[in-house]
Amino acid sequence: MSRSSLALVAVIAALVGALAMFYFSPANTMFASTGPAAMSQSAALNEDDVRQIVEEMMAQRDAQAENETTVSVAGAGISQEEINPLIENYLMADPKILQRVSNALQVQLRIEELAATKRGLTTFAKAIYEEPGDEVVGNPEGDVTLVEFFDYNCVYCRRAMPDVVQLMAEDSNLRVILKEFPILSENSIDAARIGVAVANTEGADYWTFHEELYTVRGQIGKEAALTAAENIGLSRVSIELASQSQEVTDTLQRTYALAQNLDITGTPAFIIGDEIIPGAVGVDALREAINNVRECGSTKCGT
Repeated sequence: MSRSSLALVAVIAALVGALAMFYFSPANTMFASTGPAAMSQSAALNEDDVRQIVEEMMAQRDAQAENETTVSVAGAGISQEEINPLIENYLMADPKILQRVSNALQVQLRIEELAATKRGLTTFAKAIYEEPGDEVVGNPEGDVTLVEFFDYNCVYCRRAMPDVVQLMAEDSNLRVILKEFPILSENSIDAARIGVAVANTEGADYWTFHEELYTVRGQIGKEAALTAAENIGLSRVSIELASQSQEVTDTLQRTYALAQNLDITGTPAFIIGDEIIPGAVGVDALREAINNVRECGSTKCGT
């Protein structure tokens, strides 16, 4: 292999390795999680950035040359003055290489993210599906379960509410688990405490209580929740006392812990089969996921 070819191979290897390190660096903020995790647009790299990255990689590779089988630029006897034009010429000949590397890394990250999600859903299955403080509506013996993390003061949860109602109305074999996940305000926490207390009250019509709270205008807090509890025939005083119990506190704390373990940071968030679906995605997307789980055991069949 000629000296120039050897140099080009070394530069390409260094460049790709450097880009991988750039994308996976903890200090890089290219990806922002909203819940299981949405990707942002790729950060732009200018020529100086590329050169700096390659130079750093070259220094690391030279230091590890004795233990690695990769081509050493230092070993090829190439000076810094020779490296810079090679990098520039290589990028100018194919300017889209950075985008291709970015796309490949994003695909790989998405694959790893989905694998991590599946592991988490398996590891914490009991906390997801068997939490005693959660309310189960729809068909308790349904063959597919939809889990929703919600906050009564979440605008998008309010928007998603009719979707859940429609799915339960059209699918008699759907089981729905509702997890109080108050993250937006103290009012949300107060309302959630009342909600858990209602769910824990034998014979209480939690679903009617739940629906009524979503019809309240403005902030939903303790007073609105207590009024909704009264409207389904419960004692205002008894429910308020029950809402302050350690049992209610423990239920909410377990939900917070579960959300953290599953990287759920926003509401609404749905769990269907092997996927966590963040946001109010619409009834069609939820219906498709439910049907796919019923058909093939995954929200994405044929993949």
